Amino acid sequence: MTERRVILSGSTFEEQIGYARAVVDGDRVHVSGTTGFDYTTMTISEDVVEQAEQCLRNIEAALAEAGCAFADVVRVRYLLPDRADFEPCWPVLRRRFGEVRPAATMMECGLADPRMKIEIEVDARRPGI
Repeated sequence: MTERRVILSGSTFEEQIGYARAVVDGDRVHVSGTTGFDYTTMTISEDVVEQAEQCLRNIEAALAEAGCAFADVVRVRYLLPDRADFEPCWPVLRRRFGEVRPAATMMECGLADPRMKIEIEVDARRPGI
């Protein structure tokens, strides 16, 4: 039997919708689609690059709680309502993933709240497990 535990960020969405920020299942860590909300204040910037930076801070916190870091990410998915917003985010994304080179996909799609301009989801493997 593998270890399975959930990681909560404090986002009101987790309670309202019924999901966890991340699930640790043995050596795997699955981080839910994460938006640019600052979960302590439940505020979000209007700027897509600032949202991407906040997404990554939120993801970093979940990974750390799971015993991982960005270096352990094997898969990343970027979801954006407007594909034109993706390229301005590249420098921010490259700083976190440029050396790691996870498998990646970008999809253009609607998000749950019109203020959301980017959502990022990652999968990682816990080191040494």
